[in-house]
Amino acid sequence: MKHTLPCTIDIDTHNADDWFTAKVYKMLPKLSFVLGGAASGKSVWAENLLLSSRLAPVYIATSRIFDDEVKMRVEVHKSRRSDNWLNFEADLNLSPTLSLLESDQAVLVDCATMWLTNQMIDERDLDAAQSDLLTALAGSPAPVVIVSNEVGHGIVPDNTLARKFREAQGRLNIALAAQADTAVMITAGLPSVLKGRLP
Repeated sequence: MKHTLPCTIDIDTHNADDWFTAKVYKMLPKLSFVLGGAASGKSVWAENLLLSSRLAPVYIATSRIFDDEVKMRVEVHKSRRSDNWLNFEADLNLSPTLSLLESDQAVLVDCATMWLTNQMIDERDLDAAQSDLLTALAGSPAPVVIVSNEVGHGIVPDNTLARKFREAQGRLNIALAAQADTAVMITAGLPSVLKGRLP
């Protein structure tokens, strides 16, 4: 069910006179799409968006750790998250994890780019994989925030595989943005709303 209210207010019923000091929690839409370049601050912004709700935070990591550099980046991401986060790994199929969630949770999928990389490395059918991903996102009982890279702003890649990846990432981003209730572009840590509105 799509959340339509902009916020809800947590009021201590034992001290209702202090309503003006109550904390305001944001209501997340069904699907939020957070797009940005490398090192743009998109993951941090997406984490903060999710934590601005009263929902229990869930993290789905899509990255495979195949060298020390990736391992270090994963550790940086982990260090930002408190013990309140429930963590899962899903490098290819998100459906089993998303289907287990509850409506009082909110999930961050980080990121669609690594998920797509895994699909290509395993030589899977990209059209079928993308369709399955969109179906899984639509069927999630919990609101989802999904992060992805904008890869179309640079120079044309100099090899066939890189060009194929760029085109596939572009198609995936278009599909995610079309399905999302809210789409946000992060540049230098700052959000620009492309679709919908910020909760």
